[in-house]
Amino acid sequence: MNLTIDRERMLREIEALACFSDAEAPAVTRIVFTPSDRKARTWVKERCEEAGLAVRHDAVGDTFARWNGTEPDAPVVGTGSHIDAIPNAGKYDGVVGVLGGLEAIRALRQSGFRPKHSIELLVFTSEEPTRFGIGCLGSRLLSGTLAADAAARLNDNDGTSLDEVRRAAGFGGELEQVKLPENYYKAFVELHIEQGPLLERQHTPLGIVTKIAAPASLRVSIEGPGGHAGGVLMPDRHDALCAASELILAIESAARNSGAIDTVGTVGICDVFPGAVNSIPSRVRLSIDVRDTDLARRDAVMRTIETTSHSIAARRQVSIYNELLNADAPVDCAPAVIEALSQSCRKHGVKFLSMVSRAYHDSLFIARIAPVAMLFIPCRNGYSHRPDEYAQPADIARGTLVLAETLASLSE
Repeated sequence: MNLTIDRERMLREIEALACFSDAEAPAVTRIVFTPSDRKARTWVKERCEEAGLAVRHDAVGDTFARWNGTEPDAPVVGTGSHIDAIPNAGKYDGVVGVLGGLEAIRALRQSGFRPKHSIELLVFTSEEPTRFGIGCLGSRLLSGTLAADAAARLNDNDGTSLDEVRRAAGFGGELEQVKLPENYYKAFVELHIEQGPLLERQHTPLGIVTKIAAPASLRVSIEGPGGHAGGVLMPDRHDALCAASELILAIESAARNSGAIDTVGTVGICDVFPGAVNSIPSRVRLSIDVRDTDLARRDAVMRTIETTSHSIAARRQVSIYNELLNADAPVDCAPAVIEALSQSCRKHGVKFLSMVSRAYHDSLFIARIAPVAMLFIPCRNGYSHRPDEYAQPADIARGTLVLAETLASLSE
């Protein structure tokens, strides 16, 4: 089998897809179900149909482009990622996995290969949490991790429900039908930029992911009496922001001292009220993200946050309320899919690094229902979710070649 990746076509397509954006280039903003997102979906569908793939979508907009194998009723070998982008993002996150997956299928078809198991490209809906406050919406529904009735209750920042938005975008049907049947996939492989600096630092062309970390997210409300900055003396103060500052440092400490490098804790939002220089803060809202590859270790950090919150509240005489938004379990990737990726790398003489994905992806949820692994390519300086996100053309092509070889192996 002689596999040829059309690198120039892929690069043209990455640039073309980046034009469907609500931000000025080089930034990309493509929020799910907005006009830009809908145009981008149509463009991708057209490219899949040009490649001879049969395209369908489900009720939440997940798009499936299938190359039927000689045994079309056998479990499917899947690949894919997402095309939605957070505000002021780059052009490679998710997109490399979609367009790389499409190019891998094209290369296999051009080589004369014929799969036994059908090969399917999947474009997930709303991997980013921007619009509905929950990441990996499509893959959560596909895997049954998120119940259809819970999804139907989701609203965007304007108060418009998911049902209203998806139907307006042309995706009818019932959300109950999105969950995939048992044993739908034989295997699933997601190609992605690393979104970290390890591959670049180690001068290693590819990374094979063996574990995918998962987040627990908290929303914390801290309230005190506030007051005038000059009128309330220090012994009488119950400053909500000082309490929040202490909690933020405690979160950092808990993550640093978990005993493992894979534990990370982040306070990404700190909203202070009333936000006046001469007023003691009376209310603070924090958004907290704690991730790990080990569930017990991550949950131990979460318990530390809870007990520390009680201690700070009692000592500073403020109220602290913690709301758990989600607590997803990390996963181990499937040994058989890892081995298929490893063999493909060896066949093409490509050095690789076994590694952990500390960002989570749709593969985290597909792993609940199928054997999964991920293939990482380097990105410059580890930058992602910003306009200067960049992956070298040679790295994209190399990852696509190994992906194609792996899909062939898994589909035989």
